[in-house]
Amino acid sequence: MIELKLLSTYLNDHYAGSTVGCELANRARSSNEGTELGRFLEELSREIHEDRDTLDAIMESLGVAKDRLKVAAGWMGEKAGRLKPNNRLFGYSPLSRVIELEGLALGVEGKRGLWEVLSELEDPRLQQFDFERLLARARSQRDRLHDRRRTAALDAFGRG
Repeated sequence: MIELKLLSTYLNDHYAGSTVGCELANRARSSNEGTELGRFLEELSREIHEDRDTLDAIMESLGVAKDRLKVAAGWMGEKAGRLKPNNRLFGYSPLSRVIELEGLALGVEGKRGLWEVLSELEDPRLQQFDFERLLARARSQRDRLHDRRRTAALDAFGRG
């Protein structure tokens, strides 16, 4: 039997995190528009939004209401994160790119953990969701982000 109260909190935490992920992916995409990284981030942003829609459908299938306060806090937190110093008074810096990619990588890893847990719950309401596909996509996102994050960091800090 699923402990719905605890699961509701867990799902809402991830939903708020997905709000941050969507906003961060959008910002990173627009900051890198017209580049190979920007094209990658456009695809990644689309996938992250689709994953958020899937989480929304999961919550709906379980009868879990969205905690609007957590969603708003996630949205505001992402906006506040833009104020982080990046060694430039105004504008985008190579450090901004590294931090954005690391933030996205952390979010994707959390999402992978969510799909993993949900895949192991034995609730008939979850049978309609293809968690193996979601897990494979999260692993792919993680791997693709890792390569780009590493390249961005080496470019920002000098390759030696």
